[in-house]
Amino acid sequence: MTTTQLARIAVGLAALGRPAYINERRLEALPADRGVPAMRARTHEVLDAAYAAGVRRFDAARSYGRAEEFLAGWLAERGHRDVIVSSKWGYAYVGGWRLDAAVHEEKEHSARRFRAQWRESRHLLGDAISLYQVHSLTPDSPLFTDGELLAELAALADSGVRVGFSTSGPHQTDTITRALDLEVSGRRVFTAVQSTWNVLERSAETALADAHAAGVLVQLKETLANGRLAVRPPAPLAERAAARNLPAATLAIAAALARPWADVVLVGPVSVAQLRGNLAAADRAADLVDADPPVPAEPPEQYWAQRGTLDWH
Repeated sequence: MTTTQLARIAVGLAALGRPAYINERRLEALPADRGVPAMRARTHEVLDAAYAAGVRRFDAARSYGRAEEFLAGWLAERGHRDVIVSSKWGYAYVGGWRLDAAVHEEKEHSARRFRAQWRESRHLLGDAISLYQVHSLTPDSPLFTDGELLAELAALADSGVRVGFSTSGPHQTDTITRALDLEVSGRRVFTAVQSTWNVLERSAETALADAHAAGVLVQLKETLANGRLAVRPPAPLAERAAARNLPAATLAIAAALARPWADVVLVGPVSVAQLRGNLAAADRAADLVDADPPVPAEPPEQYWAQRGTLDWH
């Protein structure tokens, strides 16, 4: 497994920090007991395996249930100081650790929420956080015209914490372009972006390549389309993977790693077995550099409409 490629992989905790999530390849890989102690133990198990394999990037969010808490506990117990931790604010977890919660998270992009959630993140993770991101920025976010909030984000950047944003939805390109144009006192507010890119949803890749060329840290998330590419891969992907004697998921992640403008590629395993399959992609990315992704992209409206049908379970 190549050290260079492993350095680009981040393990995200969206599917481990709470009992319910929308990933399709999740339930059969989780313990039957999804109480807090069991999910904490599973999170630590995956983090231990990732660290042992050479992964040093880990990603959480305030809305990922207890993900920040689990990560903070792991860091304290293991004493690791050579990791890169990113987290996000903007959504609040309101699911109450229930599988049947009517609502699992609520979004608010305001200065009030930023201040509150930054305090919460720092209380748990302290100085380990090197990147703090707006969670799921979209073109209609009030952030774009909130001078108070932008000034506070700029102040955080001035303190030495990198400030970024993640994107979701069919208008990622517009969001990326507008957000990277935002300035406070002549300085760019955001220097990192985390966007959905996978072989089915490639609509943001030109904007992401431009961002990378401008020195912005580019991170790819949902590289398995919330498990869809592992559980029911499109025929072209499944056929190419079979020809190479690889799982479709490994080939899909390798395709993301093969994007020369992608600085970081996130994976979201919920078991050590899934993690090992994800990391196997690091060995195959070199085979795919400059190659076309192994499946036609879907129109973004179609992709996001389908994603919106996924159940929390």
